[in-house]
Amino acid sequence: MVNHSVKNQENADSLQHPLWALGAKRLLDLLLSAAVLLVIWPLLLAISLAVKITSPGPVFYRGLRTGLHGKEFRILKFRSMVTDAESLGGPTTGTNDPRVTSVGAFLRKTKFDELPQFINVFNGDMSLVGPRPEVPEYTRLYTGDELLILSMRPGITDYASIEFADLDDRVGSDDPDAYFKKHILPRKNQLRVLYVKNWSFFEDIGILWNTVMRVVRRICKR
Repeated sequence: MVNHSVKNQENADSLQHPLWALGAKRLLDLLLSAAVLLVIWPLLLAISLAVKITSPGPVFYRGLRTGLHGKEFRILKFRSMVTDAESLGGPTTGTNDPRVTSVGAFLRKTKFDELPQFINVFNGDMSLVGPRPEVPEYTRLYTGDELLILSMRPGITDYASIEFADLDDRVGSDDPDAYFKKHILPRKNQLRVLYVKNWSFFEDIGILWNTVMRVVRRICKR
């Protein structure tokens, strides 16, 4: 088994990101996540009630993901699928997946299911912008430059999030897990590595802006 903490550190040492920029990134995470949570708490409460009333099970999905330096953490999302969905199918959600609840379909289309991740950001498990976190099943297979992905905090959004905003439709319904592993995951990892290698504080601002605009357009289409 690859020792992620050692191998990742060896790769990260070659990146020399400015300390002031990394500090500014974390400060931005703290300030914006706190501000967003203060503003949207009524929406969070309304969604929590909708999830609880319309489908049996917990309000939140707490999936295991690999974070900074290979440390595992629990990502927070509003539950958009039936209870124990991963035991009924793989980690990839396809088109018209029967495990998705009626409220969950709306949450996934609008990306509202991702809102609790601002708590992950505030707690330091995630960043506003960074390589989207993957399940350990996939990160254990990282080699070479892919290990650079684990040298930065995973984010709510990144290049891959923007390119694959319609991921459920991309993977289809025949065998979404197989399609994801063969066609989507390699491209996502390329974009994650690209993000880490070219990271800058101001690039994060651009990614945030593009993400917000994409979400607004998705909501307006509803």
